[in-house]
Amino acid sequence: MVYLDYPTGNLKRRANVQLLYNNSKVQKQCTDLKIAKKLFGGNAALATSLFARINAMQQASVIKDIVMMPTFHFHKLSGNKDGFFAIDVKTRRDPWRIIIQPLDENEEPYDPCNIDEIAGVVRIVEVKEVSNHYE
Repeated sequence: MVYLDYPTGNLKRRANVQLLYNNSKVQKQCTDLKIAKKLFGGNAALATSLFARINAMQQASVIKDIVMMPTFHFHKLSGNKDGFFAIDVKTRRDPWRIIIQPLDENEEPYDPCNIDEIAGVVRIVEVKEVSNHYE
């Protein structure tokens, strides 16, 4: 995203969301197509969609850019996942979610986590298959 710095008239590129991974296993699932396919039982469409979601998060200026994309179905989690959010890997019909945790500039969780305050650091906690609890 490019924006105009009006006082000086210079064009500047805004920083993108910084993605951190909970561990090396999650990082490999999100960055290695072969491992992603294995995670999804050989489903190349889900693996490709995961990579597209990761790319979209990397290209966003702030995490709220992702919130505004209805196809991602960004939603807050509750219970033992309070402070975490999820987005669909592909669609609502597929049971796979990317669990994320927004972090402040010191890479610490927001407390309380108000999505309007969240800037540009996100930890990808896991890529998880969920039950059909919403159906």
